[in-house]
Amino acid sequence: MFTAFRDEVADALAAALAGAGYPTDDLGIEQPPPDVPAVLASSVAFRLASEAGAPPPRVASEIADAVAVGGLTYVGRVETRGPYVNFHPSEAYFDATLEAGQDGSFGRLADRGESVVVEHTSANPTGPVHVGRARNPIIGDAVANVLDFAGYDVERHYYVNDAGRQMAVFTWAYETFDESELPEPERDRAEYDMVRYYRRGTEFLENADPDEVEAAEADIAEIMQGLESGDEAAYERVGEVVDTVLAGMRECLLRLPAAFDEFVRETRFMRDGSTDEVVDRLRDRPESVYEEDAWQIELDDYGIEKNLVFLRSDGTSLYTTRDLAHHEWKFETFDRAVTVLGEDHKLQADQLRATLDLLGNDVSQLSNVIYSYVNLPEGKMSTRAGTGVDLDDLLDEATARAREEYESRAEDRLRDDDLTEVDVERIAEQVGIGAVRYDIVSKQPTKSITFRWEEALDFEAQSAPYVQYVHARCCGILDEAGEAGAVPDRLPDASTLATEEERALLLTLARFEGVVERAADELEPHRVATYTRELAEAFNAFYRECPVLRAEGDLREARLALVRASRHAVANALGLLGVAAPDSM
Repeated sequence: MFTAFRDEVADALAAALAGAGYPTDDLGIEQPPPDVPAVLASSVAFRLASEAGAPPPRVASEIADAVAVGGLTYVGRVETRGPYVNFHPSEAYFDATLEAGQDGSFGRLADRGESVVVEHTSANPTGPVHVGRARNPIIGDAVANVLDFAGYDVERHYYVNDAGRQMAVFTWAYETFDESELPEPERDRAEYDMVRYYRRGTEFLENADPDEVEAAEADIAEIMQGLESGDEAAYERVGEVVDTVLAGMRECLLRLPAAFDEFVRETRFMRDGSTDEVVDRLRDRPESVYEEDAWQIELDDYGIEKNLVFLRSDGTSLYTTRDLAHHEWKFETFDRAVTVLGEDHKLQADQLRATLDLLGNDVSQLSNVIYSYVNLPEGKMSTRAGTGVDLDDLLDEATARAREEYESRAEDRLRDDDLTEVDVERIAEQVGIGAVRYDIVSKQPTKSITFRWEEALDFEAQSAPYVQYVHARCCGILDEAGEAGAVPDRLPDASTLATEEERALLLTLARFEGVVERAADELEPHRVATYTRELAEAFNAFYRECPVLRAEGDLREARLALVRASRHAVANALGLLGVAAPDSM
């Protein structure tokens, strides 16, 4: 209902301004502060004060008087507060919100008829996913979820680096060393088994006899040249390593969960000739120079001092060269392309965009979400190999800590729903992994964060468990009322819900679709996390002050409908963040 309300405000305000002879290009519509019980406000009086020759409060009063409220459905009244024009909801706004909230898809926006590819994670397949990079799949998955819920046709892609030097080194090491020369794997899963070869190979190249290293480098170069020249045997050799490692990495990512519609391989754009075609076009550009034994593109006109190297002296392409072909394919296949990247890739992203523009592409199709990395407090966790903290370690510990927290609270549970051991383990995973995801996605991506267990798993603070508990509480109320899956034939009027807490909860619920729209437009899923905390606070205030099951008649039915709408909003909002909504906690 929020978007319909906003559209009414925009139309009515524009008409009032035009009627008074004022310009309508900037309506100044914004969300009022928390102590103002309006849905929307306008600061347009500030802008018009000079033109009107009057102070902003007087201009605001003139505009408010000119707004024709009588013909509006969702706007009930217009009032001023100082220089602001405030728009308050009608009863129809509350009725429509309560009705919309009964649908399990509450908050989902209409189909926009626009396709978007979201590329995220794309970690090199050289071993287990590291905690420092965990922000990529968590943010990327949330961005894709939000865009999908906002009405876009979304595909989730993982771009597989299967053509660079790292994979050539990995393939050579896998074919060179015997398992007996390697330590025991840290886990019984493919990527943990395979990473031992990669680590052994890099160690060899750093420390072995120079003659042996020279011979190894020749083998590695042969693999890279084979990929570049289209040698099927080289593709098969590297493909065996890549497929094996990726299979394990996918299992890890599914624990988050983060799933993909397609794993797009770098070599695809070598094999189909599009990389060679990009190289030819780049070499023909006046910005192309041959310096330091490599072909480069000068990007000074874009304010980028560092040249983009696109072809080595031995004729092999680079990652970014292949990514140029990859992005031109994206532009041909989808209406928009969104890429989630770590802050250390910002220069590369700027070079890529500039070069795509030089090649004649419409780079307005491309958006990047840049994030800082996740840190852990020093000394809190370490792996047996001492090579850093793997995401699996973090998720294991999250589940174990959530179970401990749950068991410490088990005796205080008000709901007796006979949970089995399987139920408890499922809840521990939902809460523990949800706490990790929520804590990471709730922060603005550009801000570096340090993950702290005591904050992420705090049931009393603004964390995932705090919000998840609201969903479990809603489910408990509806279960006890015998209406867990029920949708009433007739809803009481929302006017039945007259307390301050009921009204505040309805107003918060109504904002959900607006939050989804803005999070999608700005590619900022942390806005949804902020909303879930506000929704949880509004529901908890309602729960404390407004008995549901002890109420009678229409009031009971209206409050049950409000609980049902809250359950749907919480579940859907958490779902956008990739966080489970437990039925019981």
